[in-house]
Amino acid sequence: MARGSARRRTAVALLVTTAVVAPAGVLATAAPAQAAPYCNVTTGSHQRQVERFLKLTVDGRQSLKDCRAIQAFQTRHGIAPNAGWAGPVTWGVMHLMNQQKAAGKNPNRSGRCPTDKGRIACVDLTRQLSWIQDGRRLVHGPVPVRTGRNGHETRTGAKKVYWRNKNHWSTLYDVAMPYAQFFDGGIAFHSIKGSVWSPPGSHGCVNLRRSDAATYWSLLRNGDDVHVWGRKPGT
Repeated sequence: MARGSARRRTAVALLVTTAVVAPAGVLATAAPAQAAPYCNVTTGSHQRQVERFLKLTVDGRQSLKDCRAIQAFQTRHGIAPNAGWAGPVTWGVMHLMNQQKAAGKNPNRSGRCPTDKGRIACVDLTRQLSWIQDGRRLVHGPVPVRTGRNGHETRTGAKKVYWRNKNHWSTLYDVAMPYAQFFDGGIAFHSIKGSVWSPPGSHGCVNLRRSDAATYWSLLRNGDDVHVWGRKPGT
């Protein structure tokens, strides 16, 4: 009996040791490696344009390197699916960025935004640009914006800022709208998280990067003019 008890005590000790040590080893070594996101290596419909924009080798043929670079751009700007394919949506975002860059420091070259009203916030839907002028003087911008998607287009015309709420919360969409400045019913300037280039667009508001929204908050007041014109691509 004593010899049998000794054997049982030894077996229990081994089980306890295994129960304490083995899980730690399993946890340290058995976690599966994260699979890389799927990358579409098919040549896209806008391959050359996308390659040129990303400063890749412009040969019109998709490579894994191309795919990874395109995928990173898509992920950064909320383009779905982010599989690295050089399609029309991805090129549309890049083309818009090119247009915005071309605006330089003279965004009102066409004179579409009236400059005889004193302080005014200008919103060009076609180029997805906004800026603030004081008469003929450019005060801030131009800055990229994201306006209303198809079916929720930002309305055009002459408006005025009529209500401001720095920490506004939308009860309609259950989302934060920091630095909200309303100028047309429920339509407001406000900041968003993520990229202002992410498609398809807002529900009508003029979305800004946080730093730009904060500057707009510091520059505009109730009663200031807002002028909206043009047409957002895809609407």
